[in-house]
Amino acid sequence: MMLFSGGAVFDGEKRLPPGTAVLVDGATIKRIAPEGELAGYAGPRVDVAGMTVLPGLIDCHVHLVYGGEANPSAALDALSPAQVALKALQSAVSTLKGGITSIRDCGGKDYIEFAVRDACNAGTFPGPTIRAAGRMICMTGGHGNRIGRVADGVDEVVKAVREQVHAGSDFVKIMATGGVMTPGVNPEDAHYSFAEISAGIAEGHRFHKHCASHAQGAEGILNAVRGGVDSIEHGIFMDEECIEEMKTRGTYLVPTLAAVRNIVAGADQGIPAYIVDKARRVFDRHVQAIRMFHAAGGRIAMGTDAGTPFNRHGENTLELRYMTDIGIPPADALRSATANAADLLRLADRGRLRDGLAADLLVVAGDPLADIDAAAERRNHRWIVKNGQVIAKPSASMAASPALGAAAL
Repeated sequence: MMLFSGGAVFDGEKRLPPGTAVLVDGATIKRIAPEGELAGYAGPRVDVAGMTVLPGLIDCHVHLVYGGEANPSAALDALSPAQVALKALQSAVSTLKGGITSIRDCGGKDYIEFAVRDACNAGTFPGPTIRAAGRMICMTGGHGNRIGRVADGVDEVVKAVREQVHAGSDFVKIMATGGVMTPGVNPEDAHYSFAEISAGIAEGHRFHKHCASHAQGAEGILNAVRGGVDSIEHGIFMDEECIEEMKTRGTYLVPTLAAVRNIVAGADQGIPAYIVDKARRVFDRHVQAIRMFHAAGGRIAMGTDAGTPFNRHGENTLELRYMTDIGIPPADALRSATANAADLLRLADRGRLRDGLAADLLVVAGDPLADIDAAAERRNHRWIVKNGQVIAKPSASMAASPALGAAAL
């Protein structure tokens, strides 16, 4: 057991009253209560004065098989399946060490990442809780066609969804529009028709899988939202009609600001020209769309698209700063990476600090509700706890805090 006391606590939805303590017992949170109510506890303690205890953060959009190279597709093509598996595992470990305790992998290669998911979820290797889509589903020549499952027409889309379910996917990823990272496609263009994408979403839901849609152009966003999709990824060209439809239906937006931002910032570092050109073209519109959606009261879940150019696994928490940079308050940014993200991913036992839930914690120096960099910057992370196992802690307290057991990395 271990008691974290003396600091502030943000429970995934709100700041708890001063003096609140968090008692961890094994893999779960045993009690969250005023410290005075835990006065009889005589076990090990962690003094978190000047710090804030948060739920472990959640990234709703990563690609473990990509490594943030200037040209991730070319880098992936050069690897054997065994090398891809090791790379994906390295990505998962780096992500956990960066304070992200749960992720959603939004498309891999030949289901190789499923082995990494299963190993991390079982505790065989230290890593985040992983939910994985398998092969993203796209039209002929569509965004993601180099590694996705190409399917055209309603019957073939339904079959493709069934293949993902059969392979062991946790959710379904369908590409509604063109994108930045695929040559020869326009991000504004709708790819799947309403009939195709709605059939795929319905089939995913029929087998109890939530559905995410890469959707950048307004027409494709509307097709996916009206088809019942659970989350829109990116949402670059969403307009007022899209926003109203999403609010009415409770559709989440996963903004992935880091993706376009890092491409533009690394434009002269070997990224293919077609990617840079499209990223520059959509940059301002992306920011505008996210601001509009937030101002309208839409539901946002944090995602980074980690693995895309210079968007590295382990630096995921910087997305929190990018969100506040465009005007999203720190409390809303934190909720997007905790309670909202857990709800989208259907992780009922994570994303919040509650009695009986999983002991996934991130303890940061300072107050991220006042300065988001307390959580966004890895240098401010003090403790990372995953399922009750200490992944990282201040070196000065290594010898004094043996109770939870440290996971070797």
